[in-house]
Amino acid sequence: MVIDVHYHPAFIKEVCGDEELAERRRNDMAYYKTGVAEVERIKERMKSSGVDRCFLLPHDYSTVSGDRISNEEMKNLVELGEGMFYGFASVDPEQEDAGEKLEHAFRELNLSGLKLHPSKQGFYPNDKKMYGLYDICVKYNRPILFHAGFTWQPGTLAKYSHPLNFEEVALDFPELRFCLAHMGFPWVKETAMMILKYPNVYADTSALYFDSAYEFYEYLFKQELGYGWLDRSLRHKVMFGSNMPRFEEMRMLAALKRLGLREETVELITEDNALVFLGEREQAWLG
Repeated sequence: MVIDVHYHPAFIKEVCGDEELAERRRNDMAYYKTGVAEVERIKERMKSSGVDRCFLLPHDYSTVSGDRISNEEMKNLVELGEGMFYGFASVDPEQEDAGEKLEHAFRELNLSGLKLHPSKQGFYPNDKKMYGLYDICVKYNRPILFHAGFTWQPGTLAKYSHPLNFEEVALDFPELRFCLAHMGFPWVKETAMMILKYPNVYADTSALYFDSAYEFYEYLFKQELGYGWLDRSLRHKVMFGSNMPRFEEMRMLAALKRLGLREETVELITEDNALVFLGEREQAWLG
């Protein structure tokens, strides 16, 4: 089984609605030329790409741009996915009822985790105002997938999403599993330090690439980090993610499999690590 842990639902027809909203999202989120697709089309695309399940990562930018995908809409997408979707929740940390909304998302809607975007939502992850949300995730044994590193979106500041800003969170919440998306690019070494040092910190492969997913992965995992890091030291802490619909999961999955990794490493990255991250499987020995 292959699990894609980084798939954005903003342009799925069932939560997008009309073309006017789609166009606003393209401009606000820098998803240029992205078309709207129905759930059934998404499922077909996943199958053709060799992806069996994916994390749907919504957004709540209510106080930033007014745009949001509600947690109720995510619950509906999970049901339409018929077992192919893990639906995450999203809340706006600036809203007073953010904690209540998150509790509802976990308790009543049974969503699988929380998605937060420090750069877009304008907060430092180690700000104590965020700790109430982290407590709720620990209470319900739900992970967080954070945007980390560079972002295309207009009006965002990368300083909020530097991987080192998450270290206090990892230290203060050892039971909270969280992922630094995109390998924290361009701060890849800092991300590697975080996932090596803290058992509760993960990363994913949905890093920016330009013309060639393979050439970028080769640079990222064989030059920037050094040959063997991913296959030896990081293999239990990195998950496969595509950042769809911006990039293509088919090319990224093929590129990952061309890196010369051991078969068991590929299995960890494409399936096992995601299930551990979700709390559905026990962590294997880190070796």
